[in-house]
Amino acid sequence: MTTSPPDHDSPSAERVAAAPGPGQAGPEQTGPGQTGDDLSAERVGAEIRGTLAVLYRAIRQAKQLGELTMPESSALSRLQQGGPTTAAALARLEQISPQSISVTVASLEAKNLIRRSADPADGRRVILSVTSAGDATVQARRSARDERFMRAVDALTAEERARLRQVLPLLERLVAEL
Repeated sequence: MTTSPPDHDSPSAERVAAAPGPGQAGPEQTGPGQTGDDLSAERVGAEIRGTLAVLYRAIRQAKQLGELTMPESSALSRLQQGGPTTAAALARLEQISPQSISVTVASLEAKNLIRRSADPADGRRVILSVTSAGDATVQARRSARDERFMRAVDALTAEERARLRQVLPLLERLVAEL
């Protein structure tokens, strides 16, 4: 993407220069020539989606306790929450191919985090379930992730935490609209 040099005499150059970057709070834009475009649903929606995506990835991607890959962590958590299931059903839930889930399942099994057993109703089918080590891993990862997030929130000032708390009802309303 190429940009031309800014026209420092134009009102739009003033807005762009003063606009905060993605995920940054900034002063309200009320300068001369303000058109209201900065508060359009499209722009605000894109900024919220972008910031939440980065936040979500930062929370989820922190390597910790056992260095599980993202697919392993996701499959193990889903299996722990949903209970025993087949590899095919797990692949559908994870929205990945049977070949991909087989690699993930083999790795989790090698780490003794899940086990395979015959389906009591149909001995030809294999049921996957979480081992006690798998349960402990999921719980430890959640606790570490929660602790890391709480440390980040604690690093904010009391005023910043109060402002974030004021936004929560709006985020909940957005969720309800989706």
